[in-house]
Order: sequence, then C-alpha cells, then structure tokens
Amino acid sequence: LGRVMWASYTANTPFNLKVIDCFLAYFAMMAAVQTAFCVVGGGWPFNAYLAGLLSCVGMFVTTASLRIHVNPANKATIIAGGGTIPTKGRAFLEWILCSLVLHLAVFNFIG
Repeated sequence: LGRVMWASYTANTPFNLKVIDCFLAYFAMMAAVQTAFCVVGGGWPFNAYLAGLLSCVGMFVTTASLRIHVNPANKATIIAGGGTIPTKGRAFLEWILCSLVLHLAVFNFIG
C-alpha cells in the first residue's frame, strides 16, 4: 500500500507541490526536535521554546494554506465554496506577508 501511494504521489504531484511538501516535512520535524530537546534538555527559558514551537507550527499552517491555494486539484472545491481562485503569485505574496507577521510576533514573544 505504501509503495502504491508513493508511486501515485511521485507520478501525479507537480514539482512545486513536492517542494512545498518538503517545507511542510521540515517544519514538522523541527517542531518535533524542539519539543524533544525541551523534554530532554530542559525548557528554560520556556518563552524561547514556545516561540520556536509556535514559529514552526505557524509556518506549517501558512505553508499548508499555500499548498491548498496553488494545488490545481482544489480549483473546483474553492469555486464550489463560493471563493475565488488566487493566482500563484498572489498566493505566494500572501504567504510571505503572513510569514512576516508571524515572525514579528515570534520575535516580540521572545522578548
């Protein structure tokens, strides 16, 4: 089953979505590494751990939203929901702006 799913993913997924999926895997891995370090190595200062974790989770969410917007398979779902389909450039610009706002909040939280 895993081989069939992987073969279908590699054959049917466009390259730009594969790159976004790599970013998603990286953000999930970094959140797991930070949590493991906090558990094993201690969570002092805790606000730094929370800022790092929220940064990873926030980037995961914004990147998942970018993936949804640029995936051509989602066009019918977006239109059926009453939404408009943003261009890839606009979706990327929204991702950059959300990332900037997120990181400003994270930098503020670190103190």
